Amino acid sequence: MKQLGSTDLKRLHRDWRRRTPDRLGVVLDRLAQPFNVGAILRTAAAMRVDDVWFVADTPTPETSKVGKTALGADRYLTTHVVESDGAADVCLVVGHEDRGLSPTTLDACDAVGFVPQLGKIGSLNVATAAAIALYEARRQHWHD
Repeated sequence: MKQLGSTDLKRLHRDWRRRTPDRLGVVLDRLAQPFNVGAILRTAAAMRVDDVWFVADTPTPETSKVGKTALGADRYLTTHVVESDGAADVCLVVGHEDRGLSPTTLDACDAVGFVPQLGKIGSLNVATAAAIALYEARRQHWHD
C-alpha cells in the first residue's frame, strides 16, 4: 500500500463531504471544563457541524482555554450563546462532565443514546464521547 499524498487526501475529504448532506448541530449544556469545550469544537468543525449552542455557563470560544484547545475551529462553526436550549432539528446534546444534562434539556430530547464501553473503564471524557457520537451520526448517512 502506498502512502497518500496531500492531493489524494484532499480528494478523499471532498468525496466524504459529498456523501454528507445532512445538517447537524451540537448543544453544550452547562459544560464546565474549557479544554473539553475546545476539543468538542475542533471535532465539530472536522465533522462539519452547522451550529453549536452554548447553554447557560458553558465556556465560549472567547475563553482563553477554549480558544487554545479549539485552535480557531470555531471560525468554521455558527455559534449561539443561550440560557436555555432551543436548538435545530438534529442535534447531539452533551451535558456537564459530572452531572450530565439538566432536567429541562433532557426533557427536550427526543432520544437518548450512549457509547457502549466494553473494557474495565466505565466512563469516557465528555470530549471523547462527543467525538465518537458525532462520528457515528455522520457515519449513519454515508453510503458506498
